[in-house]
Amino acid sequence: MAREYTILGISGSLRRGSYNTMLLKEAAAYLPADMRFIQANLSNIPLFNQELEEDHPTPVKAFGELCRAADGALLCTPEYNWQIPGLLKNALDWVSRPSMHVPLWGKPIAVMGATPGAYGTARAQISLRELLFALNMDPVNKPEILLAKADTKFSAEGKLTDPDAAELIHKLIENFVKKVRNRG
Repeated sequence: MAREYTILGISGSLRRGSYNTMLLKEAAAYLPADMRFIQANLSNIPLFNQELEEDHPTPVKAFGELCRAADGALLCTPEYNWQIPGLLKNALDWVSRPSMHVPLWGKPIAVMGATPGAYGTARAQISLRELLFALNMDPVNKPEILLAKADTKFSAEGKLTDPDAAELIHKLIENFVKKVRNRG
C-alpha cells in the first residue's frame, strides 16, 4: 500500500475573500492523490506568552498537533508594512518553542504570497525565510511565487486566472512534492 502524506496549509490572512487563502487552495489543487491537504486555522491562537508554556492553550495544542502530523507545509503570506502578519509570526513563535517539541523542524515548506500591491510580498517573504531558517525548515527556493496585483488575478469564484502564475505554482508544487517524498 502506498504511503499517504499529510500537507499542512497555512494562510497568513484571516480576511474572508483573502487572496492568500485563494492562492493556498490553488496550490493545494496541484498536490498528487497521495497527499492529503489540511488547512490550519490561526484565528483563535492567543498571543505568545511564555507563562502559558507549561499548559498550552487548546488552540496552540491543536496547531502544534497539525504541525507534528504534517509531512510538509504550504504557506501563503500577505505583506503588511513590509513584513509578515503578526498572526503568522505568532503562530510560528508558538511552535518554535522547546515545550512544543518544535514540530516543523526539518520539514519541507513551500512559500507563496499574494497582494494587490505591485511588489508581490517580496519583502515579507525575505523576512519569513529568515524565520524558517530559525525553525530549521527546508524551504523550496524556486520558483518564487510573488503574486502582485492579486485583485486582478482571481475570478469571482476564487480561481486563479493568470496562466503564467498557475504555471509557476505548478512547478513550485512539483519541487515541493519531491522534497516531501525524499524526506520520506
